[in-house]
Amino acid sequence: MLIVFLGAPGAGKGTQAARLAAKYGLPKISTGDMLRAAVTAGTPLGKRVDEIMRSGALVDDGTMAEVVEDRLAQSDSAPGAIMDGYPRTLPQAHRFEELAARIGDSGVDLVLYLDVPEDELMSRISHRSQVVGSDRADDDAEVARERLAVYHRQTAPLIEYYREREILREVEGTGSIDSVYARLDAVLAEAVRA
Repeated sequence: MLIVFLGAPGAGKGTQAARLAAKYGLPKISTGDMLRAAVTAGTPLGKRVDEIMRSGALVDDGTMAEVVEDRLAQSDSAPGAIMDGYPRTLPQAHRFEELAARIGDSGVDLVLYLDVPEDELMSRISHRSQVVGSDRADDDAEVARERLAVYHRQTAPLIEYYREREILREVEGTGSIDSVYARLDAVLAEAVRA
């Protein structure tokens, strides 16, 4: 089962995807984590990605497809995966479907969209930066605003794309971490039973 998490930066995709992945025995594949690891390692890809991330822009589709394909080829992804942060654009969504077919999967089975108001998103990002002491370059308020603008331009169209395919489930992303998790878990449990 291939599951995609959608939501703006700060919506809580990473936190919730990790919890669901542990419960359902699926790997959580976070392109953001993979890219940040490349930056920390100082690889050529990491240096290229660091510059892009610091500007608030998205990493190009070709690079992302390579990273995702390599990860999905690993044995722990055989039963499926929970995708956190990919696809982020319509071209990436189309490439992801092609990739799934190449590796023998039928495609995306379920899309979980965490809906969170923008003022709440900015508050969460600011809190993560100030209280948690995050060293993520993308937690800076100015970069966060740019990431939200990029999200609205490039990622939000995926909501309608997946809604038309009848695999999108919209989940309210406000409230405690546990209450959001309970809503997501109920949707995923229903999908697994179907």
